[in-house]
Amino acid sequence: MKKTKKKLASLTIGFSTLESRLQNIKLPDLAKHPDWDVLITVQSGNASIASISNAPKGAQVLAFAGKGVTKLRNQVIQNAKGRYLVFADDDITFNLDGLAEAIKHLEQSGSVLLLGRAVDETGAFRKSYPNKTTKLTKLNSAKAATYEMVVNLEKVKAAKVLFDENFGAGADNTYLGDEYIFICDLIDAGEKCEFVPITLATHPADSSGSGWGSDRDRIARARIFDRAFRSNPVMPYLVRTAFGLKKLGRGLTLTNYIKFIFKK
Repeated sequence: MKKTKKKLASLTIGFSTLESRLQNIKLPDLAKHPDWDVLITVQSGNASIASISNAPKGAQVLAFAGKGVTKLRNQVIQNAKGRYLVFADDDITFNLDGLAEAIKHLEQSGSVLLLGRAVDETGAFRKSYPNKTTKLTKLNSAKAATYEMVVNLEKVKAAKVLFDENFGAGADNTYLGDEYIFICDLIDAGEKCEFVPITLATHPADSSGSGWGSDRDRIARARIFDRAFRSNPVMPYLVRTAFGLKKLGRGLTLTNYIKFIFKK
């Protein structure tokens, strides 16, 4: 008897962007994946998409008033139709074969979140990644990027975990760290999260998460660890000591290192 190929579970590719940047989104060709779909959440002064003339064709587009990318990503979580979900910025190009491999791993492992790899425009890895599957903890996931994360949407909703809207691009106080805190909250909820060496996407080399040159950069990072380890008031100081030590001489001076530890 001929074996039938198992159908790949559905996936939503969830972009979040400003209305002015909608034209930057390059929709993936989903011809080989009829059960996959694209959802775009947009920060707009309008509560409907009727006036958004530059929305890409072939995607569901939802507009929301308000500031902050995490608000948009939470709307992706609430409105996505797929069993699995990958988050995206407007300058991302996805490796569809990598996403398919990620879904298969999540199906087999039972993990709620898979953190994969990304490359830059030249094809080089954007950072140093482990070379084997690794359990994520609060101590090894601080460099996570949104477009590297594929989640089991049903399990995320069951865990009642959303992005903390006080963090991330557009937030008033802390413009980054939302991905890391999302993972930490899943870990605190008892969920299994893993890094798997699968290349999921291409993203330009420059990133808002790579700066250390200003007081704003340093203080933002310090606040992130307060939030990630909020149940243990001592841990943020210990983690900032270890994390900052790796950056000494690489964008972080000794004086600013001490300030980083004590969130000054």
